[in-house]
Amino acid sequence: MSRRRGLFRGSSNPMMNEQMFQKAGQQTLDGHFLDVGEKMTVQGAINKSFILGAIMLATALVGYMMPSPLFMWGGAIAGLIVVIIAARNPQRSGTLAPIYAALEGLFVGAVSAIYASFFDGIIFQAVTLTMAVFFMMLFIYKTRIIKVTSKLRAGVVMATGAVLLVYILNFVLSLFGVNIPFLHEGGTLGIGISLVIIGIASMNLLLDFDNFEKGEKYGAPSYMEWFSAMGLLITLVWLYIEILRLIALLSRD
Repeated sequence: MSRRRGLFRGSSNPMMNEQMFQKAGQQTLDGHFLDVGEKMTVQGAINKSFILGAIMLATALVGYMMPSPLFMWGGAIAGLIVVIIAARNPQRSGTLAPIYAALEGLFVGAVSAIYASFFDGIIFQAVTLTMAVFFMMLFIYKTRIIKVTSKLRAGVVMATGAVLLVYILNFVLSLFGVNIPFLHEGGTLGIGISLVIIGIASMNLLLDFDNFEKGEKYGAPSYMEWFSAMGLLITLVWLYIEILRLIALLSRD
């Protein structure tokens, strides 16, 4: 059991590579290989994704109807903490993933309410575009128009890490009244940067889809269904927020 608990402790984020899933499938439970019911499946991960989506939708309605800084910042910060804990302890994902979905729903609902107060119809547009991008990337993945190779995965992870660093830097600078130029600002360059970030978020969907299949292929433990579903939810929330920002930029220009 101790080997299984420390399985993913070398990972600092929910995006896992193929070798990690392969290693997960080789682990034993009390000296015996996992039974079929204890292994991750694609359908199981899909089911968990629907559950997390329903939880997030429920709390998002609360955050939207009663928007407050507590829901927005509390949901975002607490959700991040839960993700970090889950990345270190994926075997607890069955509990942590629903908690994350609930917290993220409060954040998404509060942010959506703020944008909706300035731009009519923006929520419908953002949700529609997010779903359109999701299904487009699913089609691209299923038809293997873009194959998830180790090089592609490494490139997407590096690009995502770079965006995260920029976000962190911008947040720190904002505490001193300074913002990174053109980041989420209007104009051609600002819109271009927003489109690039949306592109990177969209590519992360390919990794999430691949994680579902890799988990089943290598017989990863069933708790990885929750972990992988949470990874997909993280990407969808990121994509939705970036699309919200882009629509807002286009509406102002």
